[in-house]
Amino acid sequence: MPDRVREILDYYRGDNLAVLGKLAMILNHGILGGTGRIMILPVDQDMEHGPAPTFGPNPVMFDPHAIFELALKAGFSAVAMPKGALQAAAGDFPGAIPMICKLNSSTYLNKSGDAPTPAVYCSVEEALQIGSAAIGYTIYPGSANFTQTYENAQALVETAKRYGLAAVIWSYPRGSGLGLHKKGQAEGKKANDALDVVGYAARIAAQLGADIIKVKPPTELIVLDNSLEPEDMFAAIPHETLAERVAYVVQCAFDGHRIVIFSGGAKKGAEGMLETNRQIHKGGGFGTIQGRNSIQRPESEAVPFIGKIMDIYADKE
Repeated sequence: MPDRVREILDYYRGDNLAVLGKLAMILNHGILGGTGRIMILPVDQDMEHGPAPTFGPNPVMFDPHAIFELALKAGFSAVAMPKGALQAAAGDFPGAIPMICKLNSSTYLNKSGDAPTPAVYCSVEEALQIGSAAIGYTIYPGSANFTQTYENAQALVETAKRYGLAAVIWSYPRGSGLGLHKKGQAEGKKANDALDVVGYAARIAAQLGADIIKVKPPTELIVLDNSLEPEDMFAAIPHETLAERVAYVVQCAFDGHRIVIFSGGAKKGAEGMLETNRQIHKGGGFGTIQGRNSIQRPESEAVPFIGKIMDIYADKE
């Protein structure tokens, strides 16, 4: 086993050996296998935003088989999808790539004034039967329904690990709770991605037992008005560059002893996406999760583009 993978697995000695095996499977798969970095292809945006906004730019991806084929051709570490898509295609790709079964989701049809209210629509047992290496679950720190969301996460993570599956938590700060703490001019969506908020979200996911934590790249904003801390609590924490901010968020996850990966977000220009990943890599991020930036490009464009991102994490750029 590569030394770096062994070092990372040592961080998880509190998990059972079956969970360590699933983490090793993900860490050793694909082009980045053995480097200690990972790149996951997630396709759950069709649940979150609708099929047309997700697949319209590249309609071949309406078929889950095409998602598997892209993941394999591009050399991803794992794919992450809801159970329906996995059930539709996984049988044609047995053992070809580690699968993360997403257990919950919100939908655009049920937008409300607060944060999304995700529903759990898959059990751990179903994820196991599909052949998953891990479960995926989204939490919304700051939302009005955080208690139920955290309790669901705790129960599902506990069950998953009992069955020997790893746990991946998407931690997205959202909701009216953030409004209670905002200071200065930061409002709304800006507060969701603020440095102190994203770091807090990573810590919450780690405390809930996540083996892999997915957050968004943090901005330079500091928005939480925390009376327990001095006003200049970030004065001694470098955070001017994205790399420095990534380093802080990784530190929040037990001083880098949990795998923290960062999103690619909405489809954007190639050079902007590459520079974001350079900064994530420089800051010690464990990798990235690239959905729309992958599936919304034709394969002839997507595969070489993904390869450029992987070259960054493999120190080949």
